[in-house]
Amino acid sequence: MLQLKKNKETIIIYGIPNCDTIKKTLGWFTKNKIEFVFHDYKKSGISKEKLNAWCKLAGWETVLNKKSSTWRNLEKQEQEIISNQTKAIALMQHQNSIIKRPVIEIGDKILVGFDENIFIDTFK
Repeated sequence: MLQLKKNKETIIIYGIPNCDTIKKTLGWFTKNKIEFVFHDYKKSGISKEKLNAWCKLAGWETVLNKKSSTWRNLEKQEQEIISNQTKAIALMQHQNSIIKRPVIEIGDKILVGFDENIFIDTFK
């Protein structure tokens, strides 16, 4: 479990503003009066270095959202090519809506996906 140092570490929430999960996440943080910075993939993109760091922490299979409509809309051959971290990162940079949402950075740690119980344990 992440140990959050109160008022010491910036919380950055990465996602796409029109995503229902991101809306729910931002709402949860706002309701609980937890300060955060929002990083919009569509406006600001995402670097290869950042994706590599996330994949190192959580695994590329976790960061790449194979349940997304973006993944389902890929041709079967395109999906089969994604067999390692390098290929997954290239795809995530090209189609950032395929990144699991949210990714929440707290210092050098991350949370991937919305889980209210983990949020409560981590941030309260």
